[in-house]
Amino acid sequence: MNKVMIAAALAAGVVFGYAGRGWTQTDGKLPVVGYSSAKDIPGARELPDPNVDYKVVFSVAANAKADEIHPTLKTISTYLNTLAHNGVPANHRHIAAVFHQGGGDAVLANEVYKSRHEGVDNPNVELLKALKQAGVELRVCGQGLLGKKLDPSQVLPGVQVDLWAMTTMVNLQLRGYVRIGG
Repeated sequence: MNKVMIAAALAAGVVFGYAGRGWTQTDGKLPVVGYSSAKDIPGARELPDPNVDYKVVFSVAANAKADEIHPTLKTISTYLNTLAHNGVPANHRHIAAVFHQGGGDAVLANEVYKSRHEGVDNPNVELLKALKQAGVELRVCGQGLLGKKLDPSQVLPGVQVDLWAMTTMVNLQLRGYVRIGG
């Protein structure tokens, strides 16, 4: 009888151990549609932990090609989906993107973007909407806007204009956020 109980317990452990991910988040319900999570690696040692409160701020400073989605936005999407895929609940995913320097153009309203990029539509608009809907804080450097002779009203809706990216980055890090990017 003891052997039967042990075998049943082992079988249940195997079934529930592998099925656990299915109960947390499926790829069909990832926060950012159209982007995948990081690929699973059998035996990987360091995985997102559903019990950790992730606080991450991405520095979006690099220039990007005018007609392509900013590469850092793709990275943020993949990271957010990876957290979800590994069972990190939405209330444990605190992600911010701070746009400054060359990256600041990504959050410009389409007509403003077009005027600054030879008539090219802003390719970032839809992904920025999806990230915002998924809970990502979108922030832009006010000093950068002034330097480009732009007004805060010329950024996309849902993007917070801060005094200075430097202040935003320092404040978020002092609040426990980990900085990713230059």
